[in-house]
Amino acid sequence: MKLLLVEDDWEISELLSEVLTEQQYVVDVASDGQAGWDFVQAFDYDLILLDVMLPKLDGFSLCRQLRSKDYHMPIMMLTAKDTTTEKVEGLDAGADDYVVKPYKLDELLARIRALLRRGIDSGSPILSWQDLSLDTNTCKVTYEDKPLKLTPKEYRLLELFLRNGNKLLSRSKILENLWSFEEPPDEDTVKAHIRRLRKKLTKVGASDDFIETVYGLGYRLKQDL
Repeated sequence: MKLLLVEDDWEISELLSEVLTEQQYVVDVASDGQAGWDFVQAFDYDLILLDVMLPKLDGFSLCRQLRSKDYHMPIMMLTAKDTTTEKVEGLDAGADDYVVKPYKLDELLARIRALLRRGIDSGSPILSWQDLSLDTNTCKVTYEDKPLKLTPKEYRLLELFLRNGNKLLSRSKILENLWSFEEPPDEDTVKAHIRRLRKKLTKVGASDDFIETVYGLGYRLKQDL
């Protein structure tokens, strides 16, 4: 899943970006509110982590701007402002959660998972398709109870397919969701990752077209006929 972190403190953004990447999220980082707004207009995000005290456009203003323009992704405020008045202002601006610094990373990650589940499905951390199961809490993947050892990018690719069911995903859509703004590859990279993921799936018993190609259009999970 793809997150946007809007944070002007370089040390905090570096640490948090690294932790989120380790949890299999794709992360873009903006260092001011205006840059955050530009990112949202250019790319789709599943969740925004938003500092309050930002240059150019503060977090409250950016949050209100996003909601006024009908952006509905979950927004989590990350701030040292801890008075009740400020919390109310953040929530009234359209934030879904308000986390006060310093925060415990385990709790922050749990709250991120909760917001993502709330925005996507009924709340289950398990994504499944036929005999394949992916646990978004533990990042474990199994097929017929046999574990799959995936690279971080293969895991994210499989999660993307599972979250979209049998919807068709173009190569450009996959690139947008799985790579950050700072590491854009070409479309041949998508083909290579699809090929390696298929190979690992067939080794544990899945059909070789578990992820099927719709020529000229993209890829999708194959329906069980």
